[in-house]
Amino acid sequence: MIPVQLILKNFLSYRDATLDFGGLHTACICGSNGAGKSSLLEAITWAIWGESRATVEDDVIYSGAKEVRVDFTFYNNLQKYRVIRTRVRGATSVLEFQIETPAGFRPLTGKGMRATQDVILQHIKLDYETFINSAYLRQGRADEFMLKRPTERKEILAELLKLNQYDLLAEKAKDNSKQYKGRAEELERSLDNIKSQLQQREATTAEKAELEVQLNHLQQQQAADNIQLQSLKVIQSQRQNLEEKLSFVRQQYQNLSEDCDRLDQDKLAVKSQLAALESILHQSDQIQAGYSQFQILQSQEEVFAIKFEQHTRAITLKQQQQQQLDKQIQSIERKIQAAEAELNNLEKEQQEIKPILKKSGEIETALSQLSAAREHLNSLENLQIQVKPLLEQRANLQTELERIHSRLLASLEQLQVTENQIESKIRKQSQLQQDVIEVDLQIEELEKKRVYLQRVQDKGHERRHFIERLQAHQKDYEKLLRDLEQKIQLLQNPNALCPLCEHPLDENHWHRVIQKTQIEYEDTQGQFWVLREQMAVSDREIQVLRQEYREISQQVANYDALREKKGKLAAQLQASAELQTQLKQVLTEKEKLHRVLEGDYAPDKQAEIQELDEYIKQLNYNEQDHALARSVVENLRWAEIKQVQIKDAKKKQAQIAARKPELQAMIEELKAQIASEQTNSEIARGILALETQITEIAYSSEQHSNIRKGVKEFQSWQLPYQQFLSAQQEYPQLQKRLEDLTNAYNSRTADKQKLAIEMDSIVEQLKASENPVEQIHDLEQKIAMFRREMDEKIAYLGRLEQQVHQLELLQNQYEQEQEQLQDCKQQQRVYQELAQAFGKNGIQALMIENLLPQLEAETNLLLARLSANQLHVQFVTQKAGRSGKSTRKNAKLIDTLDILIADARGTRAYETYSGGEAFRINFAIRLALAKLLAQRAGAALQLLIIDEGFGTQDTEGCDRLIAAINAIAADFACILTVTHIPHLKEAFQARIEVNKNQQGSHLSLSI
Repeated sequence: MIPVQLILKNFLSYRDATLDFGGLHTACICGSNGAGKSSLLEAITWAIWGESRATVEDDVIYSGAKEVRVDFTFYNNLQKYRVIRTRVRGATSVLEFQIETPAGFRPLTGKGMRATQDVILQHIKLDYETFINSAYLRQGRADEFMLKRPTERKEILAELLKLNQYDLLAEKAKDNSKQYKGRAEELERSLDNIKSQLQQREATTAEKAELEVQLNHLQQQQAADNIQLQSLKVIQSQRQNLEEKLSFVRQQYQNLSEDCDRLDQDKLAVKSQLAALESILHQSDQIQAGYSQFQILQSQEEVFAIKFEQHTRAITLKQQQQQQLDKQIQSIERKIQAAEAELNNLEKEQQEIKPILKKSGEIETALSQLSAAREHLNSLENLQIQVKPLLEQRANLQTELERIHSRLLASLEQLQVTENQIESKIRKQSQLQQDVIEVDLQIEELEKKRVYLQRVQDKGHERRHFIERLQAHQKDYEKLLRDLEQKIQLLQNPNALCPLCEHPLDENHWHRVIQKTQIEYEDTQGQFWVLREQMAVSDREIQVLRQEYREISQQVANYDALREKKGKLAAQLQASAELQTQLKQVLTEKEKLHRVLEGDYAPDKQAEIQELDEYIKQLNYNEQDHALARSVVENLRWAEIKQVQIKDAKKKQAQIAARKPELQAMIEELKAQIASEQTNSEIARGILALETQITEIAYSSEQHSNIRKGVKEFQSWQLPYQQFLSAQQEYPQLQKRLEDLTNAYNSRTADKQKLAIEMDSIVEQLKASENPVEQIHDLEQKIAMFRREMDEKIAYLGRLEQQVHQLELLQNQYEQEQEQLQDCKQQQRVYQELAQAFGKNGIQALMIENLLPQLEAETNLLLARLSANQLHVQFVTQKAGRSGKSTRKNAKLIDTLDILIADARGTRAYETYSGGEAFRINFAIRLALAKLLAQRAGAALQLLIIDEGFGTQDTEGCDRLIAAINAIAADFACILTVTHIPHLKEAFQARIEVNKNQQGSHLSLSI
């Protein structure tokens, strides 16, 4: 990952900041403590992974702001990406991920923030934990790995290598092994249960055959009873038909009797109706005379009803028009009242304007004074415009002059440091020759030990190859033993087949085969235990060789360092002649710098400052005069306000003078309009016409009332007249109805006589036949008893057949579960071995063992650059236990992860080294670990960030650390170093300077 651009808005201590990484290879982020240097790097981790040092997510938002936004653009695998993460205080974050295309950035954002985060990880192949433990050497965590106990160091390595996935696999393998073991035990219990049930199979089959014979006998007897029952039911059916016919005839006879009674009653009712109609027809003359008088009065009442309607309509219309005229007059009166009110208001405003117009002379005088004060203020402001850039230019020149002075002082300090170093090297020259002789003796002794170490290594390889051959034979023996165990288990079955030809075995052959198999099993097992003993002996030999190899390796570990030390000592002896010349040059340069600082440095700048001071003095600008002029102008501004009021008053007076005559004329006109509306308007003429129409109608309510009373009096003849008309129509019909009823009554009486004769005949037939109901009932009970007995036996037979079928299924299940049992035992053994392989002492330990030599070599390579080959690190993974009974040769080895650190005085504890030395060790281990982690993650380590790495270093240590950074610069595309030490930023050509004030942190880039 190579950074391109970082844009911050309201992130931690930054309000708005943009950092362009273009052209930065090795850069320094410098500034005072708390200025916000680390916040720049925290912004990168928060944008990509959403992680920062803030415990609460809203803490990353600038104090007082509502929203934070970080926009980070970077290269990864030659492809340009862009990540934008925003968050509103109290709400959730929003994450966007984009990739650059020829048409611009194209979004790769997923459906949610988690999906987008997964897409980012897929592209950069680096999660947060790997990044902070590889590319980002964070503030305050450089010594975290060294301060842990040996067991905790292994846990850290396992966590960094993401070996916890093997723990999950081991737990899963253990769970699967337990499941298969439980399944095997369950299958064994099931097989025992099935075996006991299969022993009942023969008894169930015999009972089923006997039950089938009994059912056949019952079925034959039931068939004979059914034939006898059918013959009796035929006789019963014939008797039932006669009874039903007798019941039908009786019902018909009863119906005819009821019809005769009903017809007799209908005849009486018709005769009564005929008598009533005859009485109405006899009064026909009187009824017709009364009804004629009723019709005459009703026609007169209709005429008066029409007049009443016309009279009422004219009265209503007259009232409506009168109300409309009243409304128009009221509207005109309201307009008159509004005009009179407006006229009164104009007179009041005219009285209010008069005092304002009297002050016009006083205001004219104040306005002339205000104009003069403004002219004076404009002249002072023109002077200020000329003076302000001169003051700013002088401040810039003064700052640049101070910066030049600081650079001269820093150069002088650097020359003093170089002088001290050269003098120290000259003092040490006498000791160099003695050191060279001692190193030669040590190298000669270590070369002898290296030869013996190679012999021990060759012997160890020979023993390891022998163990590998034994392990291959062990697997063959284990497979053979499993096959023999399976063969013996199969032979335990009484009906077992021959394992070779799969033919049945008699008792003699069965004993011979099982005896031969057991002998073969015992011989194989004996060879297997001999093989295991050979492996144990070889393993102990390898442990002894390994311990001896470690001891000798520790002794010869300093061989390369001694050879390098010898070369450096020789080079130092050769360079000793040049030290005096270098010292003279340094002293000469120091003297020059002292003269420059004591005299005038940067004379052009100082002369320019003096010229600016003289020119500012000539302009004669005074800030107090300027402020006084401003206050005079402000005090006289009331005159402008009063002037506007006078203008408004004059304008208002003219408007009032024009409006008053208009209002007075309007009032007179409205009063005349009211008089006209009351006499000459269209509505007044309409009201007069309606009054004439009412007179012409001539409606009399008294006459109308008398006619209504006459109508009510003769209205009673209307019903008798309707009855008379109805009687004329119904009388012939009732006479025809009486004749029809008499004929129907005579016909039904004849039918009753015929049905009585038929009923007597059916009764005689029933008396002649017998009733078989009791015989049928007895026979049906007997058949039902046989049927219940057969149903019970059939149900029992079904249960027996189900048992036989179930036993057959159990036999198949027994065979299947035997196969499943063998498979479960095999799977259990496999998962037990996998659990051991995935455990702490399996693959995980092997991966750490394979990683440590690479880590050690890379660490020592970096540490040699940082310490001038003075420091060396060795990782030890096993050591002898502390048991008091064990000797040096038979001591038990235990797993550990100790870190041995050696310098010119020998091997010492980590805590005894100085802060500078400790940081160099930590830096070398962290950087080596970073490279290995990046390689394992599949990502190239192109970015390196060192946060506060110089605080514990002395001058020489800082120089070496800077030299080491420059030496490894070719391995990285971008290296960012964070420091708060001012004089060290001069060692970096590219600098990102961070400053903080009340408005937040600010940055500036200098290349």
